Amino acid sequence: MWVCRRACGVTWGLRPKVVHWPYVAIIRLSVTFASLVWWSGCQTASAKRKLSRVQRLACLAITGAKRTTATNAVVALICLPSLDLVVQSEARSAAHKLWSLGCWSYLHPNRGHSCILILLQQSDPIFNMGVNDISQVHNSEPQYRVTILTRED
Repeated sequence: MWVCRRACGVTWGLRPKVVHWPYVAIIRLSVTFASLVWWSGCQTASAKRKLSRVQRLACLAITGAKRTTATNAVVALICLPSLDLVVQSEARSAAHKLWSLGCWSYLHPNRGHSCILILLQQSDPIFNMGVNDISQVHNSEPQYRVTILTRED
């Protein structure tokens, strides 16, 4: 896999420094996919435990630490935010973008995943500022004129 192991003095697998990129680019991206829908389920103790296990394995691989190393020590070495907080922040940014573009419609703002907008309004003072979104304009009319001269000209 991607954990370095030592057998007979030979190291095999990816180096710890190389493991950080796949964790952030692939694993964390996969975990946060569609986080706007399931972020509220991520707040339960069992989900936090499962996410903590995934992050612990990645942190052990990144640092090259042994399995017996304390989780807090390994995570503190890398300064990675907790996965449940990453999921919640991704859900917040997606909700903010959808809301500011006028694409968010919710029937029950106090229940389920829709309550993230109320949490945003309470915790972030700049929530109502909106998003800088520049729409693209395509002009298909040419801005030039082609003149083909005859041989005599």
